[in-house]
Amino acid sequence: MPQPTAEIGGLSLVIEVGGMPVRVNTDDPAFLDMLQARYSGFVVIGAHAEMEFDVELTGPAFSDPDAEVRVTYCSGRWRLTRGDFLAEWEPAAGLGWIRQSANPYSIDAVLRIVHTLVLARQGGFLLHSASAIRNGKAFLFAGVSGAGKTTISRLAPPDVTLLTDEISCVRRQADSYVAFGTPFTGELAKVGENTSAPIAAAYLLAQGSENRIDSISPAEAARSLLANTLFFAEDEELVRSAFHSIFEFVSRVPVSRLTFVPDSRAWELIP
Repeated sequence: MPQPTAEIGGLSLVIEVGGMPVRVNTDDPAFLDMLQARYSGFVVIGAHAEMEFDVELTGPAFSDPDAEVRVTYCSGRWRLTRGDFLAEWEPAAGLGWIRQSANPYSIDAVLRIVHTLVLARQGGFLLHSASAIRNGKAFLFAGVSGAGKTTISRLAPPDVTLLTDEISCVRRQADSYVAFGTPFTGELAKVGENTSAPIAAAYLLAQGSENRIDSISPAEAARSLLANTLFFAEDEELVRSAFHSIFEFVSRVPVSRLTFVPDSRAWELIP
């Protein structure tokens, strides 16, 4: 496996999502500029990286982003494959490599996958949800495509800080949970703010003829959140960890169903 360089200078940058700094090394200035623009707001200067990846750029023939993702573990290394990239990561050393074409989408997928692997062991997860901060508290708005994540984000009033309209980063801190902004965007195509706040509540989104919040059972909350959790690893132990993370979250954070009319009045229900 190619060994990532430890040199701070040169063609490299550090991308920090959810408090996890990842150094990316490349020998292509144009690709570095692309990453700088893509992860604007999440590139940190002078940070110590917890993980480091060398990127080898391949020709355009190596591409099929619609292919199935496979994430497997063998001999101390994770192997990540999709039609548009091939990557390996050694957690003990914090080192890895990525082989992809010169596009921002492949490395985006690799970063998301690696974050899910790390978070699962820490009691956190990535969730298909919009998230935002209001009055110092974070709120999650979860749902499948079309449930209203982008809509609720677009309707947010001026006193709301948007963390993401598509993929939320949730980390456990002692007996509470914190939501972090992410650069992983949905239809709104707006990178979230690189900040964080304790999570006060999570809502399962549904669009309807009125604005209301309904209680749901912990079992329903867990099932719905699991259905919206990003997880790719073919690893029994880590799957159990991911399930446990969701059930712990539901036991500590209020989860309700938010039915809303697609206008700004829906935010009157969010304290």
